[in-house]
Amino acid sequence: MFACTIVGSYPQPEWLIDREKLSKQFPPRTRALELWRIGEPHLRAAQDDATRLAILDQERAGLDIVSDGEIRRESYSNHFATALEGVDLDNPGKALDRSGEPVFVPRIVGPIRRKRPVGVEDLQFLKANTDRKVKFTVPGPFTMTQQAQNDYYASEREAALDYAAAVNEEVADLFAAGADVVQLDEPYMQARPEKAREYGVEALNRALEGIDGVTCIHICFGYAALIHERPEGYSFLPELANTHCHQVSIETGQSNLDCEVLRSLDDKRILLGVLDLSTQEVESVDTIKERVRRALEHVDPDRILLAPDCGMKYLSRDAAFGKLRNMVIAAAQLRDEI
Repeated sequence: MFACTIVGSYPQPEWLIDREKLSKQFPPRTRALELWRIGEPHLRAAQDDATRLAILDQERAGLDIVSDGEIRRESYSNHFATALEGVDLDNPGKALDRSGEPVFVPRIVGPIRRKRPVGVEDLQFLKANTDRKVKFTVPGPFTMTQQAQNDYYASEREAALDYAAAVNEEVADLFAAGADVVQLDEPYMQARPEKAREYGVEALNRALEGIDGVTCIHICFGYAALIHERPEGYSFLPELANTHCHQVSIETGQSNLDCEVLRSLDDKRILLGVLDLSTQEVESVDTIKERVRRALEHVDPDRILLAPDCGMKYLSRDAAFGKLRNMVIAAAQLRDEI
């Protein structure tokens, strides 16, 4: 009950990546090697060291399920999306970010195919450095379709289904390599619900076809450091009841979400976002417990896991650790009370 985990990213050290530059632009969709402070041939070793620190912080905070913090990635999606066949990275396209601003994106020029396992080596490194359950994240097919310029497929749906096939291969390899949970990030389902209703669930289910391990779908309102306005509720959430995933990750910490909507996901476990990432302030244990209690009015406690609202990459390391630690304390107190 109330197992604690992270959504995906953990703050990257200032000595590894230019955090100021990172914070002043939208998450890159193409490669952004200029963000790294350390070049080849030492970059991989530096990323290894930073990843060990992220794992250690999660363990010290008391998380039950840890990730690699996405330390090796410039964004949650570009690491995987730029590793696929069928995209021209040298001549990128443009697409509107969820804020409405144009950004450079992969340009689809041929069939989307996965050339090789993308995250398995990173997962193996994670498992070699912790004895706790581990989680690995992959961008979802709908979101990658929205973050690309389609110059090849007759429709976005066709592109999304090929992205889904590539994700399916990756997820299967991650479970074969020992992942306990694999999370698919689909924030654009919230940002573009009309298109998501057309083919988003179909693409997600294709990505999860034949997968036996525990899977989670993360859907959110965007990084709080970049997207400041929060709607009162999700524009695309009950639809996830029709997906083959086991968990749905949502945010309630900053948005004060009316948790009654969770009744529509009565066959899913809820990864409940209870940490507000719009501020560096570390919430009190009592504040976190109150956010959990809002959900308990609509969801049985044994279906709830606790997590931050979204990825923590834009927080300071001290703030991220403090928030996670208080979340773990809140979870322990709630278990005792219930």
